Amino acid sequence: MKKSLLLSAFALLFMGIGINQAQAQDDNLWQSLADLTFKKEYDEMLGFKVDVPVFSETLKQLEGKEVTIKGYIIPVEGYKSHTEFVFSAYPYNMCFFCGGAGPETVMEVYAIEAIKYTAEPVTIKGKLELNDSDINRLIYALNDATLVQGVN
Repeated sequence: MKKSLLLSAFALLFMGIGINQAQAQDDNLWQSLADLTFKKEYDEMLGFKVDVPVFSETLKQLEGKEVTIKGYIIPVEGYKSHTEFVFSAYPYNMCFFCGGAGPETVMEVYAIEAIKYTAEPVTIKGKLELNDSDINRLIYALNDATLVQGVN
């Protein structure tokens, strides 16, 4: 009896560790995305200097890898289901576009299937893309994204 109880307790502890590690990846990814600097470079087409992101080695290693991240959907067009939207570490009223955070706290999302808008946080996964050359795009994109947890 003691042995089965001990095994059950160990199994629950082990499952809890797995859940915490998954949660840690969600939370730590935004922290990892903040691991960059910016340098000023002259843009010929614009005729003035722009901030160009310089990604850390850790971030470069994440490029093209599947990552899981928790955040908020910032709709581009209306509050409906979207396959393309902006994803933010913060709710709409605190996001980068409202002046409440930096550009490293948002990313473009290109989902395989439409993800329904919600004001609640959702967890998605996809392949991370880094952008340091196209000033018309955000510095991060999540391609082939799918909903992991949330409303759909």
